[in-house]
Amino acid sequence: MNIFVSNISFKVREQALSELFSQFGEVTSVRIIKDKETKRSRGFGFVEMANDDDAKRAIDSLNGTSHYERNIVVTEAKGKETREPAA
Repeated sequence: MNIFVSNISFKVREQALSELFSQFGEVTSVRIIKDKETKRSRGFGFVEMANDDDAKRAIDSLNGTSHYERNIVVTEAKGKETREPAA
């Protein structure tokens, strides 16, 4: 399951997120989204977990908890919405 994590501290690296989520099960990938020009974290990312039940436990347990002095928001990632082009 793909998990969306927001309000991530700019100090957090992918390894730290992996360690946080791995206490609930196998983490298959972690990606913190960075600004294309500055390469600085944009404060959100995605964690992919192998098992849906483990992922749901992680979401329930971690949503709203403090991580690096920020209360992270953890939800199931939704697919990209198709947007109507502006007229």
